[in-house]
Amino acid sequence: MTVRLPDEQSGPARARLLVVVAVPAEAGAVLRGLGGTARRVPLPGGALDRVAHPSGATVDVLAGGVGPGAAAAAAATAITALSAPAGDRYDLVVSAGIAGGFAPGAPVGTTVVAEAIVAADLGAETPEGFADVTELGFGTVRHTPAPTTVALVAEALRAAGVDTLATGAVLTVSTVTGSAGRAATLTARHPDAVAEAMEGFGVAEAAARHGVPAFELRTVSNPVGPRDRSAWRIGEALGALERAFAALPWPALPVLDPPNAPNAQTPTPPNPPTPPTPSDPVATGPRADGQPQSHRADPPGPRRAPKEAGRG
Repeated sequence: MTVRLPDEQSGPARARLLVVVAVPAEAGAVLRGLGGTARRVPLPGGALDRVAHPSGATVDVLAGGVGPGAAAAAAATAITALSAPAGDRYDLVVSAGIAGGFAPGAPVGTTVVAEAIVAADLGAETPEGFADVTELGFGTVRHTPAPTTVALVAEALRAAGVDTLATGAVLTVSTVTGSAGRAATLTARHPDAVAEAMEGFGVAEAAARHGVPAFELRTVSNPVGPRDRSAWRIGEALGALERAFAALPWPALPVLDPPNAPNAQTPTPPNPPTPPTPSDPVATGPRADGQPQSHRADPPGPRRAPKEAGRG
């Protein structure tokens, strides 16, 4: 189904971007940051808010629901329904909202720009440990936003006076972390992780399958670890989200990374699965040397220190 609004006019190409958040409170913060005039646009099963940004870009803001499944379905619906006529497709998809931050790199109030969007718990538990779906031979668990986009966003946020800024991996989980043990497990498996949320990988997966580049931007409302509602600062994080979206250079973002550019997201075709054997209920794909794959979700390496505003 294609949605074409009767008052839309053809003319010079303009930047068209889709921002996918989980809940209306996040959408409200994004819309306040964007400014301009918003109008409702119908979608199959819902609607989104379209903003004619003062810069000339058109930005659609969609509250797609909580979790990677809802986010992927919402993003794919919007991309499919609203990008039909030639030249009228989305140029960039953004996953955004609030998140938990990993200590000590991303304290409450930090704005996080994802250098990687990682499905942190998509895989299988085995006797040897956790194996992600890439190791199992069923697809990918990692999308990498274009470095030029990440750099431009970080530069714009610093120029706008963002107090604390971190870059690194943003983990997508289906179950929010609520214990110190789980937080330690995730940071050991993903040493570059700076934040945890529930939608980024779903949005990135939908965008990749439609050949549209994507990135993720989050603001930290709480530490990742023991579930302590008294430590949550949701209002503070929503305010940071609003300020971040007010600072982004919207027309420049998709110009850097068109859909067919080398850095653009492309889906990784899954490898044929290896049939399980009675002695091994979880099939792991062989490495090139014929040996079993390791069960490490990310390559080893030291944790990268996040960059802070005004510190280079």
